[in-house]
Amino acid sequence: MIEAPRYYVPHSSPWPIIGSTALAITAFGAVSFIHQSTEKVAAEGSFGEPIFFIGLAMIAFMMFGWFGIVIRESVKGMNSVMMDRSYRMGMAWFIVSEIMFFAAFFGALFYARIMSVPWLAGAGNNLETHVLLWPEFADTWPLFMTPGGGITEAMEAWGLPFINTVILVTSSVTVTFAHWALKKNHRVLLPIWLAITVALGTTFLTLQVIEYQEAYGELGLTMGSGIYGSTFFMLTGFHGFHVAMGTIILFVMLLRSLRGHFSAENHFAFEAASWYWHFVDVVWLFLFTFVYWF
Repeated sequence: MIEAPRYYVPHSSPWPIIGSTALAITAFGAVSFIHQSTEKVAAEGSFGEPIFFIGLAMIAFMMFGWFGIVIRESVKGMNSVMMDRSYRMGMAWFIVSEIMFFAAFFGALFYARIMSVPWLAGAGNNLETHVLLWPEFADTWPLFMTPGGGITEAMEAWGLPFINTVILVTSSVTVTFAHWALKKNHRVLLPIWLAITVALGTTFLTLQVIEYQEAYGELGLTMGSGIYGSTFFMLTGFHGFHVAMGTIILFVMLLRSLRGHFSAENHFAFEAASWYWHFVDVVWLFLFTFVYWF
């Protein structure tokens, strides 16, 4: 007689509906905040900003509570082989969704560089539009002069961006060393390598803040600086957000490793964090190449 496979069915939980509500509130607040970010509305007051931060607080509350339950289930040994497989598939599909997310912004960047900018400069039998509307517009990238006549400067690739590239590549190596230490059950080396990785992630974020200050204060590079400014800050800004999330996740892994939560055989939470961190590193290499360098 063949025994039917056993599935772990979790008990009913309020966290999915709390998370859905929090995301809806955050999205509504963000859209309202952006829509109300005008001088007229700002003078009258905006309700979008507080709603946005309330939504973020709810998301943080949901993640703290939900992940706390998942951690306790793992520590108690409640996760079967099939449950572990579902976790791996979920994390893999999450990273695929993140790839699509950044692919959309890279697509906008390539469309602007390869099609829109040459078109505005008269390419593709569009000479009339160029002569009548923007006769001074030149087909260059980075786009120092916008069609409206604004002038900006590009961020130098071999300054802070290159230093941040070295930092992220190094952090990818240190998190791999931490994974190796965990699989070899080196409980002393594991938190050391994790702490170094967290420190490198924090250093990257600090240098990016300095870079943004330089862009706004010295280069005149802002979100309003045409397509170059908007794509620059959208790509680097969202990547910085992912680095911040990855640093927090690795810090949680550090705290859990200090409490002895992982073993050489059971540590998918750490593996998922390392997958995410390697993904963030690879995205930055594309950013450095196509946003800063070429």
